[in-house]
Amino acid sequence: MQRRNLLDLDELEAGELRGLLDQAQRFGASPPRRDLLRDIIVVNLFFEPSTRTYTSFAIAEHLVGADVIALPPGSSSLGKGETIADTALTLAAMNVRVIVTRHPESGFPYRLAESFEGHVINAGDGCHAHPTQALLDLLTLRTEFGRVEGLRVALVGDILHSRVARSNILGLQALGAEVLLVGPPTLLPASMERGRVKVLRSLDDVLPHVDAVMLLRIQRERIAAAVLPELDDYARNYRMDARRLELLAPHAIVMHPGPYNRGVELTEEVFDFRGWRYAQQVAHGVSARMAVLDYVVNGLPVSPAPPRPESILV
Repeated sequence: MQRRNLLDLDELEAGELRGLLDQAQRFGASPPRRDLLRDIIVVNLFFEPSTRTYTSFAIAEHLVGADVIALPPGSSSLGKGETIADTALTLAAMNVRVIVTRHPESGFPYRLAESFEGHVINAGDGCHAHPTQALLDLLTLRTEFGRVEGLRVALVGDILHSRVARSNILGLQALGAEVLLVGPPTLLPASMERGRVKVLRSLDDVLPHVDAVMLLRIQRERIAAAVLPELDDYARNYRMDARRLELLAPHAIVMHPGPYNRGVELTEEVFDFRGWRYAQQVAHGVSARMAVLDYVVNGLPVSPAPPRPESILV
């Protein structure tokens, strides 16, 4: 099966999602052929600063043999009044086949995809979605535990403004994990609870019962002052520190999409914790994005659905 774009994970069936993870694991174990995207022009169109996502896409594009053009913020004619449709038409006329885009406005990749004849990959749009980050997070969980199905995963912090959280919730649910959202009411509305997604307020009560904790960055650039809690209060209730690490089960891991705010979401002790998996997430970003590039251009086989284990209960 083949899709034209990857805008968020809700576009994928569970079998397609497993197929992407299978391919990413294969690419991580053995580098792919350098001609998977031979003669394919890829444009990286980023309107926000990025270290991990931009660099890992650039490396992934190189490893699959694409011809890569980078358009850093300010270089696009969109700032001169050109419409999204105009940009799409211009790039398509120059034989660009793939656009990888990040934009501060939610929905931008969707509008670009409506006008562009090639493939659009969403590298993060506003507070809406970040599908490739969710894929590398799912890959990290699968590598650690051999599965995603049946895991209990806690997402902690600013859920309301987090595109990472939204895409992760979709992917975790699709693969049969149980999702616990933990945070203060101003950053985590109770209305986000539905189905296998639970909203909880006490991090200490959750920690002994989870397989993985994903800490989320306090996004000061996206949060109105009226809903931003005092950072001392937030740290007291939701920061991962030495005491909270002791509450985790022996097999549990701690994740963070980065960049992290030291002293706010976590303390220095987390970096020495045996279950700290930030570096593995970053490494998995390259193989996950190689798999996405191969998928949108060449398609992927669908993996058969495995038996679903029963949910872990407290």
